[in-house]
Amino acid sequence: MKYLTTTLLLFIFSITFAQTTFKVDNFSKAYYGKIFIEHTSQVFSKGWVSIYDKKTNKQIIKVESEGLALNLHNEKALANIKELPYGEQSLIMYEDYNFDGIKDFAIYDRQNSHYHWPSFQIYLATKTGFKLSPDFTTLTQDYCGMFYADSKEKKLSTMAKSGCCLHQYSEFIVENNKPKVIKIIEDDQMNFPYNKHSEQNWDGKKMVVKTKRTIALDENGIKKILSFNVAKNQKQVVLFNINDRTLNYALINKNDEVEFSYPINTVYQNPDFNFDRKNNTVTFKNKDVIYTIYDSNNTIGITITINGKTYNWTGNKTTKKGELTDITTTPLDNVVVN
Repeated sequence: MKYLTTTLLLFIFSITFAQTTFKVDNFSKAYYGKIFIEHTSQVFSKGWVSIYDKKTNKQIIKVESEGLALNLHNEKALANIKELPYGEQSLIMYEDYNFDGIKDFAIYDRQNSHYHWPSFQIYLATKTGFKLSPDFTTLTQDYCGMFYADSKEKKLSTMAKSGCCLHQYSEFIVENNKPKVIKIIEDDQMNFPYNKHSEQNWDGKKMVVKTKRTIALDENGIKKILSFNVAKNQKQVVLFNINDRTLNYALINKNDEVEFSYPINTVYQNPDFNFDRKNNTVTFKNKDVIYTIYDSNNTIGITITINGKTYNWTGNKTTKKGELTDITTTPLDNVVVN
């Protein structure tokens, strides 16, 4: 009998310890919140988050969750902590999201946004209470965590990413009580060492897209072999290798944009370049166009042959850096030496 009593007490104690309800009362004079955690010993636990009216103690919002993750401060749960993009985000946030001068609620539902970051249900204040907004909620589900609300500029901002090398930043205004995208900036560094920067802006009728492709020639793993400026148009011709593996070519205009690069796709599956020791030339073919970079004692430049017609872009010798013969210093996977 004593054994059964002890076992029962331990069972009751474990249930009491595991299930915990936290009151959150640091964000409003009119409302308070409660957070119920089913298993406090787990990083993610079943539970719910609720909002109550202080005058009536009536529950006005409740969001169930399969994966609550709660941070405590001096054993207390706090609202309105929003460390964007990767820091702590409270389970309850009380801000004005549609910029009508009345605060709304963002209630955590699970880790459902990009990269398993927190996601929220957005409840907008109305004359008859708080109403779930699917449009505002989408901003917390389809991006990285909670969005930023700039009350001064009356704009919302989100961030999304893919791995280390693709980031997207979006900006919204509020029209007809819904978020409307007006700017999208995307930085794509997936194709090392090339960087693609695109920007879309709303001009009142449509999104206008501008794209700029640049190259990071000062990054680790990049070695310049030869570069020079074309005399007639000031475009820069650059030959470089990546990780002592592959030879690459880029044509850069005076605005530092890459107009053309070769090979087109992945750097580890390149078609061959041909280096002619006798004539000190490098030749490659892209579809039906043949390119030949030459360097002699008196001249440097590149010829471009299209449909049997050859165009000669003479280089400015004073802008030359490096030597074409340096191609043979390191054996490169995609270079044939004749």
